[in-house]
Amino acid sequence: MKHLFAAPATVLAVASPAFAEALEGKPTSAEILKSAAPSDWRALEPEETLYMELERGRVVVALSTQLAKRHVAQIKKLAREGFYDGLSFYRVIDGFVAQGGDVLEKRNAKTAARRLKAEFDEPAKKIAFSPIADADGYAAQVGFVDSLPAGVDAEGDRIWHLHCVGAMAMARGNETDSAGTEFYIALQPQRYLDRNLTVFGRVVDGMEHLQALRRVAPAQSEEDDLGETILSVSVGADLPEEKQLKLAILRSGTETFDDYVEARRNRSEGFFYHRPDYVDICQLPIPVRAIREDQE
Repeated sequence: MKHLFAAPATVLAVASPAFAEALEGKPTSAEILKSAAPSDWRALEPEETLYMELERGRVVVALSTQLAKRHVAQIKKLAREGFYDGLSFYRVIDGFVAQGGDVLEKRNAKTAARRLKAEFDEPAKKIAFSPIADADGYAAQVGFVDSLPAGVDAEGDRIWHLHCVGAMAMARGNETDSAGTEFYIALQPQRYLDRNLTVFGRVVDGMEHLQALRRVAPAQSEEDDLGETILSVSVGADLPEEKQLKLAILRSGTETFDDYVEARRNRSEGFFYHRPDYVDICQLPIPVRAIREDQE
C-alpha cells in the first residue's frame, strides 16, 4: 500500500449555514456501517488477540500486527506461561491508566525476556498507514495502521501507535529499555506519553470493566490493597473455539472507512447545529462487531 502523508487540514472555527445545508441527506455513520460490505471488515485473528478475564468480566485486546512486534511477542509469551494469572490491577488512577502485573515482584518470567528494547516509534517506510486529514497537536500526521490509531513525524520517517482510550502499553522505569512484564491500559487519552512508552494493542471489547476497576495505589506489602484480580490472560488462539469471541474491525484504508471518518467529522444528523469540520482521532471510535455465522 502506498504511504500517504498529507498536510494537515485547516480547522474551521465555525461551519457556515451553506456548509450545514450541504450535509443534509448525507448518510450518518450508523447508516454507513449498516451498508458496509463484508470486505470492509477484517476478522481479528485469534493469534493476534488477547483475552483478559477479570472478576468483572472479559476484556479483549487487538494486538498490533505491524508495529511493536517484540512487545507483541513478549505479551503472548507471558500469557502462555500464565504469568499474569492471579495477579492484579495494582495501580488504577482515575482519568489516567489501569496498570497490572506483579507489583511485589515475586514472579519470574520463564520464556519471556526480562527487559525489552523500546519500540517507541519505528521506521514508517514499510508500514501500511491510512492517514486522516485532521490536524493533531502531538503528531504531524495521524491515521491508522490496521485500524489502530497511529502517528507519523513531519518527515514521514517514524511511526507509532497512539495513547487513545484502550491503548495497551508496557510500563517501564527511567531507562528506555527497562520494560518487561508490567503493562497498563489508558482509561482516557494520554497523548503526551506517545513515543515515550511502547503501545502494542488496543481494547476492542470490555473497556467498561476496566473503567469500573477499583481505584488503588501500588501496594508495598501483601497486607496492602493489591487491587482487583486478573483471573487469567490468554492468547485467543489457545482457547477452545467455543470460548473465542469472533470479532471483526472496520478495515482502515477503504472507501467505507473514509466515509465513516467523514461522517464523524461532519455530523449530518439534524441534532447538530455546530459542525466544526474536524475530528479528534482519539474521539473516533473504531467500529468492532461480532461475526455471525452467515458472515464467516
